[in-house]
Amino acid sequence: MADTALLVIDAQNVYALPESPLCVPEFGESLGRINRLVEGFEAAGAPVIYVRHVHRADGRDAGRMFDFSGAAEPVGFVEGSAEAAYVPGLKIVPDGLHITKRRYSCFEGTELEAILRSLAVNTVAICGYMTNFCCESTARAAHDKDYFVDFIADATGAPDLGDDYRQPEIIQAVCASLAAGFARVLKAEKYLEAMR
Repeated sequence: MADTALLVIDAQNVYALPESPLCVPEFGESLGRINRLVEGFEAAGAPVIYVRHVHRADGRDAGRMFDFSGAAEPVGFVEGSAEAAYVPGLKIVPDGLHITKRRYSCFEGTELEAILRSLAVNTVAICGYMTNFCCESTARAAHDKDYFVDFIADATGAPDLGDDYRQPEIIQAVCASLAAGFARVLKAEKYLEAMR
């Protein structure tokens, strides 16, 4: 496991707050699986890397994040805001590394690749939020950078996209696409069993 790093992506309040438009159904269950993965990696002496999505309040570092359709939206994930903070209950290990990102992919504009190379990592295990944005984007980017990718499906989550596309269908669609050529798709408990 020393050559595998766990990426804990965007375990932030915005996905747990009931009043948030990005609230993830059954957030507590996915967070519990994330924490068990963190504990498993810690016990194995393998790296845990926490990544948070954060922007300046004036949005000058947001690029197309909040006007991708041509119409500007309010900037989210503002630095120092409650929504951008790690969610209470997230297990933070003392030796964990912390990265801030400003795009969906954890690789874009960050030091993640340099850190992975310095740790001699060749596989990334992905968990966190949102399944179909930051987790999927990071999985695809990691594959393009020649990492092996383990996508821990039930340790990710996404808000429903209207009545027709609920979280289970979103996760299923993302995993079907990734499993076809980008990643191994696994469940947390099976993954942890293989680590023991």
